[in-house]
Amino acid sequence: MASSDEGNVQARDAWNANAQFWDGRMAEGNDFFNVLVWPAVERLLRAKAGDRVLDIACGNGLTSRRLAGLGANVVALDFSEQLLALGKQHPHKGEIDYRVVDATDYDALMRLGEARFDAALCNLALMDLAQIDPLMAALVRLLRPGGSFVFSVLHPCFNNPAAIQMAELEDRQGTFESTYSVKVSRYLTSYKQTGAAMHGQPVPHPCFHRPLSALLGAGLGAGFVLDGLEECAFPASYAGGTTALSWSGKFSEIPPVLVARVSRGAT
Repeated sequence: MASSDEGNVQARDAWNANAQFWDGRMAEGNDFFNVLVWPAVERLLRAKAGDRVLDIACGNGLTSRRLAGLGANVVALDFSEQLLALGKQHPHKGEIDYRVVDATDYDALMRLGEARFDAALCNLALMDLAQIDPLMAALVRLLRPGGSFVFSVLHPCFNNPAAIQMAELEDRQGTFESTYSVKVSRYLTSYKQTGAAMHGQPVPHPCFHRPLSALLGAGLGAGFVLDGLEECAFPASYAGGTTALSWSGKFSEIPPVLVARVSRGAT
């Protein structure tokens, strides 16, 4: 299901509308990206100089620039023309080929070239795609034998649209202590919910929640093998965040991000 899908059109329009705001806040990444997400992505992707890497739903090109800086030859695609235009304005080292491609369009993906890529990345964007089966089916053919696909997502168990971050104050024998937790009221059913990725963004956008069985099952069903998984939380010493209940060291035992690697066989 490609760009004619109602949810996909809504997502594309929202990201075009939010492009300037998003680029202003995430030009070279924030703590959520730099401290929490990128180290795990870099470990699992293992990109090296000379690799041809496909960066899917690249947004303003943040991860594309990081990969090019490692010496990879990057093909960066997104369905938001506005985000890609902003990405092209950022200086970078190395080779980045930006393309307007809808990651839910199997035929458009296949036109990138079968068995052309050593690795692929989708950073914090699978939950923005109305469909992921076409992408997984294409990737297993776009990657060379032994190639890997790494994706990071908001953790579907603890950081989904139905999750509520909580703080409780308790009197423990005369000492007041706070406990931070997450309450989840909906998980197993896949669904779409409109919301904001960042406080203050101009237009809410749809988020497509999938439980782990659907998220990982799409890749396994396409022929991939899961061979890497990290659940990422800020260390207890981390004191950043913009609100009292931001993901910070207060939630050091609850991972807001999941990063996974799936690989295709060597033959």
